Amino acid sequence: MFSGPVMLDVAGLALTEEDRTILEHPKVGGVILFSRNYQSVEQLRALVAEIHAIRNPSLLVAVDQEGGRVQRFREGFTRLPAAAHFGEMYDNDPVRGKYLAELAGYIMAAELRSVGVDFSFAPVLDLGRGISTVIGDRAFHATPNGVIELARTFILGMRRGGMPAVGKHFPGHGAVTADSHVDMPVDNRSFEEIYKTDLQPFQVLSKDLMGIMPAHVVYSEVDSLPAGFSRFWLQNVLRKQFDFLGTIFSDDLSMAGAEKAGDYAARARAALSAGCDVLLVCNQREGAKEVLRNLL
Repeated sequence: MFSGPVMLDVAGLALTEEDRTILEHPKVGGVILFSRNYQSVEQLRALVAEIHAIRNPSLLVAVDQEGGRVQRFREGFTRLPAAAHFGEMYDNDPVRGKYLAELAGYIMAAELRSVGVDFSFAPVLDLGRGISTVIGDRAFHATPNGVIELARTFILGMRRGGMPAVGKHFPGHGAVTADSHVDMPVDNRSFEEIYKTDLQPFQVLSKDLMGIMPAHVVYSEVDSLPAGFSRFWLQNVLRKQFDFLGTIFSDDLSMAGAEKAGDYAARARAALSAGCDVLLVCNQREGAKEVLRNLL
């Protein structure tokens, strides 16, 4: 699926010469877009076509288009509500909540596919425990069953819109207060407690997902390494216990939660060794170049 193991970003509304050079590197397999890459629907369609034309087979183009506060493309796209909105509806009327979650998944996917974007990093499968501010209303529900029911229908909508789903943040980011973008979160719960709660959406929905993204969180009673660098979490649990056959995406290796593994080259090696298939290096061009120089 991916022609190379690195997914990185580009500078602006159209490709620069430096962008083109780095996208031609054989270890690059995809591009993740951000709000700075969007001005209009027509401009975005042209940018995605430009990226796709760089290589054969084409590089894959992705974005975070969950809805709510994590929606990179807004003007010209449907403003999607945060996932928690569907959870509130589900509590009052489960049928309506699931119907609207499916509709949101369909709209999100169909709109992105219409401009050529290949997939979105969605849905969020974390539990909305009211503890993690970085997750917050990005979670569908506080209970495993609520997340499973709503995410399943959201994924069905994505599939109807022509898009595969990527669940995040395995095995669950909802029980820690620290934000892994700027800190190193530590979850001190036992494996048994995590398994009974946060892991359930990932286990139940694993067959419905094209990809899964692990969290930059240390689960200290299980492993001293963040989940995205942990063979226990990625190999023993995700691959063997859950029989997940899809793509494992690292979370952004530029985040503070990834610094525990060392410099960018060390982070890339650690993620690959643990079992990640695709490495995201975002908003850090020199870091991306370091990764590409050091990958065998």
